[in-house]
Amino acid sequence: MNYDTLIHSISQFGYAALFFALWLGIVGMPIPDEVIVMTGGAVSKTGILLTFPAFIITYLGVISGLSLGYVLGRFLGSPVLDKLRRKKNIDKHLKTAENMLNKYGNFALSFSYFIPVVRHIIPYLVGMNKMPYRHYVLYSYTAGLVWTFIFFVLGQLVGSHVQSVGTMVYHYGIYVGLSFTIIIFIVLLFRLRQRIRKLR
Repeated sequence: MNYDTLIHSISQFGYAALFFALWLGIVGMPIPDEVIVMTGGAVSKTGILLTFPAFIITYLGVISGLSLGYVLGRFLGSPVLDKLRRKKNIDKHLKTAENMLNKYGNFALSFSYFIPVVRHIIPYLVGMNKMPYRHYVLYSYTAGLVWTFIFFVLGQLVGSHVQSVGTMVYHYGIYVGLSFTIIIFIVLLFRLRQRIRKLR
């Protein structure tokens, strides 16, 4: 599936296409999660989908996809992990995920959202380590809500530039993501200030 196919699928199947594109991220969708979430924001801005339902479905798609990794790790364990270690492209991300967990513990679940590929590996690792599901929900679902909100709003702001901006964020990782977070915060703060002035 490429970006044009994603847009066509959303136009044809609506919210379901948005959900399954994110839910299937665990198996390696060719479109980065950042682009899909931003697309949800962009199409809600143009009126193809309603904003609030689109955001909720996008969020559910994000956490469902990552939760699938947790479930697989919990019940399949090390056999899948051993296969991942043999793949050069995945092995470096796997080492990053393991280092993050060793250094930051459960908080690594939250940080990993801003690191492509690693965000899918860490849920698998914590599932394999038998992290209680309620702890997984606390760290992952809360961070997932913030992450989804950031890129959903960013998608509304950049509009037709979703693919290029989302791909840039995917390739340059957490630093670009945090930069956009700051920019979005400033823009929202500016808009809030303008509305307050109008009310006065």
